[in-house]
Amino acid sequence: MNLYPIGKPLAKLYYHLFFKITVIGSENIPKQGGVLICSNHLSNFDPPFIGVSISRELSFIAKSELFKVPVLGVLLRHLNSFPVRRGEGDRGAIRVALKLIREGHALLLFPEGHRNLNQDAQLKQALSGAGFFALKTDAVVVPCAIIGRYKFRSKMKIVFGKPVDTTAMKNQKLKSSEASAVIMRQIQALLDEHAGPTA
Repeated sequence: MNLYPIGKPLAKLYYHLFFKITVIGSENIPKQGGVLICSNHLSNFDPPFIGVSISRELSFIAKSELFKVPVLGVLLRHLNSFPVRRGEGDRGAIRVALKLIREGHALLLFPEGHRNLNQDAQLKQALSGAGFFALKTDAVVVPCAIIGRYKFRSKMKIVFGKPVDTTAMKNQKLKSSEASAVIMRQIQALLDEHAGPTA
């Protein structure tokens, strides 16, 4: 049973009650077709925050440990999430991700791989996953920047940038790691441009 249509409005209500939210650039996300949203990663609050900020259903990759937690693991599976064993080159997760993108779904990835708790620091070096999916599919790759701190009634800003030129990356025959670095630079540019108080 897909709980996403039920969970999304509840999550949206929660986020708008607890935070002062500004969404910029949602028009950069295509209404249909495979989409790869690549974002910086501040908190476990990030995936649903991105999910409630766009009109499309979003699929998520979550660390496999979360699926072992009673109740939470069941909920994740019914909220468009699937597990990945980090650091192991999880081929099963890769196949699922490729299938979702090629079937026209929107998939969220955090290129850094882990949360970056120091929001004032530069982004960490990207893992190769985002670049791999960008090069191996025809997905529209949309960079995303989350700005703010998840504190009660604090200002939170989410910015979706213009799609990354994946055609150029493919023509240049970039490696997955190099393509990930290109995507990460786009995310950093959004952070640099939009950091500061929300409107």
